Amino acid sequence: MLISKEELERELVNRCGSTAVKKLQQARVAVVGLGGLGSNIAILLTRMGVGYLHLIDFDKVDVSNLHRQQYFLEQVGSYKTEALASTLRKINPNIELKLSCVKLDEYNLAPLLKDEVIICEALDKAETKALLVNGVLGNFADKIIVAASGMAGLDDGNLIQARRISKNLYLCGDGVSDCESESLYAARVALCAAQQAHLVQRIILGLE
Repeated sequence: MLISKEELERELVNRCGSTAVKKLQQARVAVVGLGGLGSNIAILLTRMGVGYLHLIDFDKVDVSNLHRQQYFLEQVGSYKTEALASTLRKINPNIELKLSCVKLDEYNLAPLLKDEVIICEALDKAETKALLVNGVLGNFADKIIVAASGMAGLDDGNLIQARRISKNLYLCGDGVSDCESESLYAARVALCAAQQAHLVQRIILGLE
């Protein structure tokens, strides 16, 4: 069954209102890292009606990813950018996607993120997280970064919270758990991703 762009938009408007839908459609968001956090964030933002996503990751889907990341068996071996883009277009074929299959570094960070207003940090390693956060805050006065710290283990999900650290930096997570010493579990990672996506929506709608 084919559903038109107008039908999809009408259903969003019925739930969220035309003003909110217009703001979401005009938003430009980058998701850096497409693992457990990033793949969940991208799917949630697509369902919310965000009109443009820049997906950034250099990695391929591995069978070890399937227990917590939004990929499927038939996508193992595919680049995460392409696999996730395929899934997002099944949710909303009208979404505008930019795919960058590259590894983030100090040299490509600024040109890579120059066109997006909101950046979701969804990386694995602490040093790469710091590179992204410091690079965005240091290079751009007008961009907002929504980062994550602490979603490993099986502690109380209510410990995963969202907070504003500075004018252009928000942080989600428990701030304590370490993925290098504790395992990552699908539900707790998804809780953190949902907090990030929720914050992005609030920022887009002018509620932050």
